Amino acid sequence: MNAPQSKSAADVAQQQIANWVRSFIVKYNICPFARPDLDANNMRYCVAHSSDLETVLMSLVEECVFMDSNPQVNTSLFILPEGFEQFDDYLDLLDIANALLQAQGYEGTYQLASFHPDYCFEGEEESDAANYTNRAPLPVLHIIRESALAAALAEYKDPESIPERNIQFTRRKGANFFELILQACKASKSD
Repeated sequence: MNAPQSKSAADVAQQQIANWVRSFIVKYNICPFARPDLDANNMRYCVAHSSDLETVLMSLVEECVFMDSNPQVNTSLFILPEGFEQFDDYLDLLDIANALLQAQGYEGTYQLASFHPDYCFEGEEESDAANYTNRAPLPVLHIIRESALAAALAEYKDPESIPERNIQFTRRKGANFFELILQACKASKSD
């Protein structure tokens, strides 16, 4: 009898983020545009296999090139399992990544959204449950195809209300509720 093969660290990271998308983002409609992309298989998970800043940035550009060649992919979750655990280091990466995408000619094609286990909105307390709208089990740079986002926004009634609705929802449920979800995403093999 063969012993079951253990998952690689990249597989585990990808599974944790996939769990988070299903059990938080989609289940609680945090992003109303996520379910259609998930159901249509237009969402991609890409794990950075390095913690070296230059290598990560090159991999991020490679992911954009992949999306250029695969127009059905509307969104890619670029997962950073190591090297950016500190929120300030992650924010530095985000700033450099945004500048790099602009320098590579991707302004207006792709935009980045940010998710981190310690995400904290500027001017808010770390304990504010609203921070969970941007907290994930691992650091993630979410690459969004702007044309797909524009089309989704055009079809959605009152998209400006989404952030406020999410803030109200997370504050009503409380930080402990969402911390348990993040922990479950890390612990479960699939959701």
